[in-house]
Amino acid sequence: MASRNHGPTPASSLATPLLSDSITPTTHTRAANGHARGHDGHDDPCAAASVCDGGGDPFAFLSEDRRPPRPPGPSPADPFRNRTPALGGLYGWVRTLLLAPVAVVRLVLFGLSIAIGYAATWVALRGWTDSRERPREGAGPMPAWRRRLMWVTRLSARCILFSFGYHWITRKGRPAPRELAPIVVSNHVSYIDPIYFFYELFPTIVSSDSHDAIPFVGTIIRAMQVIYVDRFSPASRKSAVNEIKRKAAGNSFPRVLLFPEGTTTNGRFLISFQHGAFIPGYPVQPVVVRYPHVHFDQSWGNISLVALMFKMFTQFHNFMEVEYLPIVYPPEIKQENALHFAENTSFAMAHALNVLPTSYSYADSMIASRAEEAGKANCSSYMVEMAWVKEVYGVSTAEAMELLEHFLAMNPDSDGRVKAQDFWALFGLDCSPLCKKIFHYFDFENKESITFRQFLVGCAHLKKQPLFEGVCETAFEKCKAPGTSDISLAQLANALRSGMVPPADDGMLKLFEMFDIDDDDKISKDDFVGCLARFPFMIALFAGRINGEVYIEIV
Repeated sequence: MASRNHGPTPASSLATPLLSDSITPTTHTRAANGHARGHDGHDDPCAAASVCDGGGDPFAFLSEDRRPPRPPGPSPADPFRNRTPALGGLYGWVRTLLLAPVAVVRLVLFGLSIAIGYAATWVALRGWTDSRERPREGAGPMPAWRRRLMWVTRLSARCILFSFGYHWITRKGRPAPRELAPIVVSNHVSYIDPIYFFYELFPTIVSSDSHDAIPFVGTIIRAMQVIYVDRFSPASRKSAVNEIKRKAAGNSFPRVLLFPEGTTTNGRFLISFQHGAFIPGYPVQPVVVRYPHVHFDQSWGNISLVALMFKMFTQFHNFMEVEYLPIVYPPEIKQENALHFAENTSFAMAHALNVLPTSYSYADSMIASRAEEAGKANCSSYMVEMAWVKEVYGVSTAEAMELLEHFLAMNPDSDGRVKAQDFWALFGLDCSPLCKKIFHYFDFENKESITFRQFLVGCAHLKKQPLFEGVCETAFEKCKAPGTSDISLAQLANALRSGMVPPADDGMLKLFEMFDIDDDDKISKDDFVGCLARFPFMIALFAGRINGEVYIEIV
């Protein structure tokens, strides 16, 4: 994984606690349009102002570092975009018309190859108890006679490549002996990659659970003694690593092939590597795959499978290059872990491809896909370089996707940016002076709008502050009435008066519903803390109440 050397101030430099139950209430003054109000909502000319005063950072009470987080600028790269023009111009139309009859012949060859390969695989697997329905953990290697029968399927795979226009494939280097490098890793550009490696190496592969249900394909990959993994399940990932280690250790098994990027890219960049291939600590042989082209980008990016297959069928010839690189060995120093091993391998592959490694990951492709499903333009602007975000802040893919759903509900514009008014409308709030200061915390570029990247990093930065959890609990105690265990709608509105004029009834109800996670018409401590964990910036709404302040608006 590509590491980033710059980012927000580390947590170790953050401040001594500034908030506690023993804090002496402070008073400030502030002039604004409106009326002076006290805790009861009536005019109170003697009341003190809130945390909205002169300072620019509404979260200064969480740390001494009052600067908003300034993440490194987003990379202009989009590693997932297929760059083939939609129409292809005059040349594309003429080529498609000329090759339409050839495409029919290629489609027939493709179908026959699939049928023959499937039949041979079915025979090879029949009666083999270690591969009934799904390969089980601890299963032994495929018997020799069954492996020989699988040559029929392997030749069928080469015919499939021929039907897609890969009449010849340029190969540089040679596969290292399995005894020297039991694990092979490759960049992943198209669905053509695994078909080629199936023909060339017949390896054991690591694959998503979902691939088992694909007609024909599921049966064939079972013959490869596939290692299934659910990338979102820690237990499944751990089990997969154990299986990789077991099969790499035994020379009776074929090589283990992994695509450490975890998804397909357009081949112009490397995205961050998953560590499953490197944790076992065996030498790996990197392989790089290239698809040189002029008119047709063969990468499986933001293009449907049917459209990609059609374009392949209607090409005169598709070029493919496969280069086997020197073996990369695990670090000799035991303190260096799988991260360094993965980075060394990534660097070797990036150097061979003459591309840049990036901090994008599979999660970024999920983010862009979700934005596309929501009908948003410029979906790449929603990507955040999730590998960097996870490394610095520990944000999971699930947490990022949850925040994305809320960001999409804020009505982002065609550039993927959200304005302050739309931002706070989601929570039923207006752009009060305090709300503007909170929004400015994200909008460090002063563009009057923010991106999803700024939203995600800003939330993660706040949540990582060492005082955050304690402040949330203190805020709950200060907001609820003495002797009660919940916060009512009226109590929530009263708590907001320490920092702003509460919104109208509809807005107040919307905000209350945000906090009332279990929908029982009251805000428990778990509700309150859980809502602030999702939206940590909202803790600033209660800073005045914690410090015993009262908001004043003066006409």
